[in-house]
Amino acid sequence: MKLSLAIVAFALAIPSATYAQDSTAVSKGEYPNTFSSGSANVSPFTNQSKRFNDWSISAGVGVPLLQSADLTSIKNGNGKNLFGYSAYVSIDKAITHAFGINLQYDRGETRQGWFNTKDSAPDATSPAGRTQYDAISILGDINFSNLLRRVDNHSPYRWALHGYAGIGTIAYRAYQKDINGQRLMTEVKPFQLGSMFMQAGTGLKFKVNRRIDIEGRLMYVVTGDDEFDGGGDAYSAINRKSEQVSDNFFNATLGVSLKLGKHESHVMWHDPLQEIYYKLDVLANKNQDIEVCKKGDADNDGVCDDWDRQLDTPAGARVDGAGVALDTDLDGVIDLYDKCVTVPGPVENNGCPVATTGPVVETETKLEGIEFDLNSDRILPSNTPILNNAVNYINSSNGSYSVIGATDTRGTDAYNQKLSERRANNVKNYLIKNGVQTGKLQAVGKGEKDLKYPECEPATKCPEWKNRANRRVYFEAK
Repeated sequence: MKLSLAIVAFALAIPSATYAQDSTAVSKGEYPNTFSSGSANVSPFTNQSKRFNDWSISAGVGVPLLQSADLTSIKNGNGKNLFGYSAYVSIDKAITHAFGINLQYDRGETRQGWFNTKDSAPDATSPAGRTQYDAISILGDINFSNLLRRVDNHSPYRWALHGYAGIGTIAYRAYQKDINGQRLMTEVKPFQLGSMFMQAGTGLKFKVNRRIDIEGRLMYVVTGDDEFDGGGDAYSAINRKSEQVSDNFFNATLGVSLKLGKHESHVMWHDPLQEIYYKLDVLANKNQDIEVCKKGDADNDGVCDDWDRQLDTPAGARVDGAGVALDTDLDGVIDLYDKCVTVPGPVENNGCPVATTGPVVETETKLEGIEFDLNSDRILPSNTPILNNAVNYINSSNGSYSVIGATDTRGTDAYNQKLSERRANNVKNYLIKNGVQTGKLQAVGKGEKDLKYPECEPATKCPEWKNRANRRVYFEAK
């Protein structure tokens, strides 16, 4: 095949052979957006933002050995050891640090059979063949060393194991020689359905310097053609020696790669994990004095003046994250000065409700329904409205009250007595915290001696709602 195939291959790829990989540019305002990662440090990926070279040109020479055929280059019953020659040139593009694509042109000649076609045929039963071929293929390139490299491996990174696989088109002229002389048996033109082939293999690269790599490769070529070895048509005597329908060969080569670009490093020799760990080590060893609250905290509320929205918070007041004093019931009196923290009231009455006039509704004086979970003295959120009514009622009354705690019949007498006292004291403390005078309240615990439903003795005799009703706190006027 003519050299024009190689020229076509270069012409298709060279116009785009420019620069590299990766971006560290800072956002100019239009990022982040809906389609970005959300980071502020993003920008369009352009040639100006690349930090690595990602183009290279490779070339090499080698020896092809026809292995699976009716005439072979290896002494395995269909021939003896015969060595041909091969050469390749490729344009390589690295997509990431672990994957690339190569456009490759191969040219060579295989020699197979029982003697070298340059020599005379020894007898009529020992034919020989030689095949001149040209091929263009696209290969995927996987950098296994970068893909499998350990993050704690800090050794010099100068060797890399690569894997290749791809398809292409092959053109060849297959000759056969016997005692009658040498003749052309098969000729296949490129870019036809019958000229497709595959090849795959591995290569070991050594980094000489930032520009040069040396690589040894071993590729296996599957021609998909039973006439590649020079045996003639599929039904010839020679091609009936073996059952395989594809003549395949090994191609061992030694080559060199020239890395192109203006940057110091090529992306296929870059390990991003190592870079991340290096930066973390630098940050870990860097001493930084962090100054908190540059403008101070004038009101000493624990919120820096840089973001304090209330710079004159009274001493002792609880504040939110913006430094504003808390007002739980939103009545305009901050909790520090509010006598009824959870019940809204006017400022003139220190945040407590104004005493009501007129008759008191009976349901407000009973103050029932303050119930508790089993073995618990915690005031439940469902009790809050009842307790707030108790605050209003007791504050509007001139009398004093006993806060009485009770339990159900589960547990010992001594345990239930202490549990009832804790329940009564918790309710008493809640009322005092929300504005009731201490002198108006007395906490009393009656244990399991004051059941709302006496028939629940023992507790297993009653449904759970009755036992829950026995676990209660209620009020009595003194």
